[in-house]
Amino acid sequence: MSDLEKMPNIGKVAASLLTEAGIDTSDKLINAGSKEAFLKIREIDPTACIRMLYGLEGAVQGVPDKLLPQERKAELLRFFRSL
Repeated sequence: MSDLEKMPNIGKVAASLLTEAGIDTSDKLINAGSKEAFLKIREIDPTACIRMLYGLEGAVQGVPDKLLPQERKAELLRFFRSL
């Protein structure tokens, strides 16, 4: 199990995409933030969806994505739709 996979919401697929994007540690993900990490993933996988973005945000905050506040999810959804 990689360092990334120890974070909430980060499984093998997300960890692999993050590593390919140059974000290979939990510290790098936290420092990059969910939006920057998502943009890097989208360069590799243009089909990455809003669930991926929610998962990254949850990982950064250290919580399961289902526990993200609705305000934050709405903000992330606006960001996602702007891409």
